Amino acid sequence: MSIQPHQIANEPLSARWSFEGIRPQIRDLHTENIAELATRARELGDVIPLWYGEGDVVTPAFIRDAAKAAFDEGLTFYIPNMRGLDPLNEALSTYQSELHGRPISVRRTTVTPGGMQALYLALEMLVDLGTNVVYVAPQWPNIHNAIHLIGGEPRPVALDFDTDWRLDLDKLFERCDARTRAIFLSTPSNPTGWTASREEMQALLDFSRRTGIWIISDEVYGRLYFEGRVAPSILQLAEDEDRVISINSFSKAWAMTGWRIGWLSHPTGVADQVAAMTQYINSGTAGMIQAGAVAALRDGEPLVADIRQRIKSGLDLAYDRLSAIPGIILPEKPRGGMYAFFALEGETDARAVCARILETARVGLAPGYLFGDSSRAFLRMCIFRDRQQIETSLDRMVGAMK
Repeated sequence: MSIQPHQIANEPLSARWSFEGIRPQIRDLHTENIAELATRARELGDVIPLWYGEGDVVTPAFIRDAAKAAFDEGLTFYIPNMRGLDPLNEALSTYQSELHGRPISVRRTTVTPGGMQALYLALEMLVDLGTNVVYVAPQWPNIHNAIHLIGGEPRPVALDFDTDWRLDLDKLFERCDARTRAIFLSTPSNPTGWTASREEMQALLDFSRRTGIWIISDEVYGRLYFEGRVAPSILQLAEDEDRVISINSFSKAWAMTGWRIGWLSHPTGVADQVAAMTQYINSGTAGMIQAGAVAALRDGEPLVADIRQRIKSGLDLAYDRLSAIPGIILPEKPRGGMYAFFALEGETDARAVCARILETARVGLAPGYLFGDSSRAFLRMCIFRDRQQIETSLDRMVGAMK
């Protein structure tokens, strides 16, 4: 029996719609968010939202002015070099070489529209259907879902937790097999603040050299490190020919989240392939945005230091005040990042705790299930905020939970 066009037109859209032809990885894809909490926050009003991974510092004028000048000068065309504007790639080479104490050539860097795009390029280059990526958890949900989206199997390996978060390298390596294309870690971590040591980085590199498995190191929070100018980086150890990719972004340390510009550092041997992928996936990053990034690298060290100190001050304040809450589980202070990540005794799923804090204290926190099963009991609080706002939030929370 044939179906007439008028029959289809008269059916409800929901009855006509089908997922036929859509990849299975896309059918069940959804955004990880706090929509229910955010909706309730709008109803309540006077909520201090500390659930997002974003500071409240507006990008400084010297970066904005550089982008405006480039715009006014007509830098509004395609950038022919798919790996980035020459002045930015040169600035990144100089910056990373000086920061990590070893030469990082221009050919080892590709500019991307945001750190997430850098991550996606790296995974797209390595992951096939039927392969897997082993990653350190708790982890930013975009990692798990990007691996899934490309068609790989996400394999989390949870950090151990007693009074602090610790990586069991043997457990991590045992999770790898013949189908493992990469090990992924974020350091400093979102959400825990766990930071890989130089020795752990060396062990990862040695494992990669033995097995051929790539190491993808997300170092977006690398400059927000409280024990030095930069957190230990895989780039401080890896040679050009090593199977190592470092992911980075201007979002956090330079207060440029909305600019959507990042970069990946990769072996010279795959530079042409990454450039070709850039052409076909995003066609590069806007020229005036890249001009702003050049200014950030050239003149931004005082800004980075100020942001780092602001976060460290907020973290110290949070730990001082949160410790007054009965039954609080506070890990040792993170070595980097921009979050306090804590739990309450007897609570196994932080969603209810977040809802309770929202209702009673008017403070919005992110529940730990977003970052994986191993952190369901934890709550994430962004402390890259005005100090007075952090103080008010803590006053409310302590008052409501004593």
